[in-house]
Amino acid sequence: MTLANRFKLVAAPNIEKKENQQSIAYRALPINYRLIHHIKGRLRIKIERIYDDFEYANNLQRILESSSYVKTVYINSAAKSLTIKYDPDQVTSQRLQEYLAVSIEEANRGEALPIKTNSESSHKINYWERLGIPIASLVLAIIALPLELPPLLVGGLIMAACLPAYGRAWEGITQEKQLTVDFLDSLAITLSAAQGHFIPPAFMISLIESGEVIRDVTARSSERQTLDLLDSLGQYAWVEQDGVEVQIPLKDVQEGSIVIVYPGDLIPIDGKIIRGQALIDQCKLTGESVPVHRSVDDEVFASTLLVEGQLAILVERTGNNTRAGVVVELMKAAPVHDTRIENYAAKFANIAVLPTLLIGAAIFAFTGDLARATGIITLDFGTGIRVSVPTAVLAGLTYAARTGVYIRSGRAIEMLAKVDSVVFDKTGTLTQGNASVVNIQATVEGVTPQEILTLAASAEQGLTHPVAHAIVQQAQQLNLENKTCEEWNYCVGLGVVAKIEGRQILVGSSRFMKNENIDISVSEQFKTGGVSLAYIARDGILIGVIMYADPIRTESPGVISELHSQGISTHMLTGDVQRVADAVASELGMHPDEVHAQAFPERKVEVVQQLKAKGKTVAFIGDGINDSAALAYADVSISFAAGSDIARETADVVLMDDDLSGLTHAIAISKQVMDIVYQNAFIVGIPNFGALVIGVLFALDPILAIIINNGSAILAGLNGLRPTLGADKKTYRQEVSL
Repeated sequence: MTLANRFKLVAAPNIEKKENQQSIAYRALPINYRLIHHIKGRLRIKIERIYDDFEYANNLQRILESSSYVKTVYINSAAKSLTIKYDPDQVTSQRLQEYLAVSIEEANRGEALPIKTNSESSHKINYWERLGIPIASLVLAIIALPLELPPLLVGGLIMAACLPAYGRAWEGITQEKQLTVDFLDSLAITLSAAQGHFIPPAFMISLIESGEVIRDVTARSSERQTLDLLDSLGQYAWVEQDGVEVQIPLKDVQEGSIVIVYPGDLIPIDGKIIRGQALIDQCKLTGESVPVHRSVDDEVFASTLLVEGQLAILVERTGNNTRAGVVVELMKAAPVHDTRIENYAAKFANIAVLPTLLIGAAIFAFTGDLARATGIITLDFGTGIRVSVPTAVLAGLTYAARTGVYIRSGRAIEMLAKVDSVVFDKTGTLTQGNASVVNIQATVEGVTPQEILTLAASAEQGLTHPVAHAIVQQAQQLNLENKTCEEWNYCVGLGVVAKIEGRQILVGSSRFMKNENIDISVSEQFKTGGVSLAYIARDGILIGVIMYADPIRTESPGVISELHSQGISTHMLTGDVQRVADAVASELGMHPDEVHAQAFPERKVEVVQQLKAKGKTVAFIGDGINDSAALAYADVSISFAAGSDIARETADVVLMDDDLSGLTHAIAISKQVMDIVYQNAFIVGIPNFGALVIGVLFALDPILAIIINNGSAILAGLNGLRPTLGADKKTYRQEVSL
């Protein structure tokens, strides 16, 4: 069955028919899609659904990549486009399109793919290797007496289980030049086992190693997995050689070459336009919320998106020499931390090691009672905290993930609890990251806003750039019926000329109006705050303007207010001009001194470093390529699941629900976890200190000492599970909004 038999064919008015391009749109409700560009071995399809449905896009990519027909799949949600490279020797274009039609429907029924994380890919733990021997020694110690097992066998297995602790003790002596809590634990376990007491030391080493494993589970890999920005650009580029377009590996593109870029593609190099004009979305690189028009002699940058038009670009910089490459170098220079929570047990317990040893030695010297001395050194203060701290962190991570916040590591929990400054990227973070109509004003009498919107939407229907999408969407929401365009012509980056009901209609930018000699001076009064203007003229006269802006997220004001109420300062960085930045800041209640406009990646890093130099604990939240360097330099970094790959993988915290209020939720969870950590220090410390005093003044049986030590550890561990009982996220957010 052919595609034409299975789907209703719909004309695509904005795609010009060419020999190597097909201009047929296929509609299979409820998913609309259109083939917009096709050359041998490569085709691109526009799919409206992938613009705002991350789950659907994920499913579709998974299905297509599983096909033997397809070499590579690249989905660009901002351009609503899907680019496929295939082997034309294995499958015909017609057969591939039939397969695509089925796949587009099938993706509707699939399940979302999980986000790949560094901890999944590079921080695997062999639980059997880490815990097998300690658990086996505990089991053997329990059954040793009734089965009359040889003491040497049981004691030997306990010593084998203790080998990691011996190793850490030796490292403390040789590398840190001190006796650590591992030395004290190892000595206590060895002496207890040597005296024939097997169950307590086996239980103790099992607790210690379980705590170490849980602590490592809460860690993200210490080695930063820096994603190569150029990987997202694809492996190949179209280069013009002797007037013919040739596809070559991107790594082979040389300075001075001419690269051809089509709509929906990411520009793979930095260079100067020598032919064509286009509308380019630079949001992910520069933070500008509105696409920009570029023409001959203008400079363009790698990793920016060509929304409309076609360009021939003279290559000036490639690879890591591009502006996107600078971001990679900044990230490589950023500090890399141990992502486990700081070992609070070591701070106190290591200090107590030498005094405890001296007390134990003094007890043995005066009494000659080795059992009594063993009881003293068993009270190490560290075992309980080494179990309870990572347990609390793991419980916090689990609860956060269950409520839509993915926190990658224990260190992120620790830093979030300390944060006193939050730096926000504006576009896509504090705002929605796309254009939206906010007002319509007529400039002549007798014309209504509804008439202006109808004419603009009628002229702009079929276009893919964000402003056209916002205008058409607004008309649909108001149930306005589009009029028929008798004639139609689109000028890339400028606007549309259409003939509607026998009258000439122009919709576009101020530059477009000036080029057409249309007076727009009456519209100056509307250029205020963070809005931009689209102009509508009829028969050579300006009849109105449509004001659009990147709307603020509904939850943003509440989040900023909540942070201020906690004494946390807020800062905003954006690639937009100062006027737009100030308007957004004013609406959010942010201080003008905390706003930084026209900020490129290097500037964002500078702001983060300046705050840290003042002793601040800085959280940075952003979702674009231009944010990734600042994310790497911040004490704790936050992004969205729908953000750019490199921002999401750099971030310590990922807001899975694309909801900014997840930030305050994450901070609340982190503070609760750290409160529990401090509580556990008392739960462990008080019983052990009391037992230590008793052991000095009176005889303390080693078995009783181990029961007190391990019993307090178990109580602290149970207390560490409390984050899993946290309040429901919806309830929490309602409280914050109040």
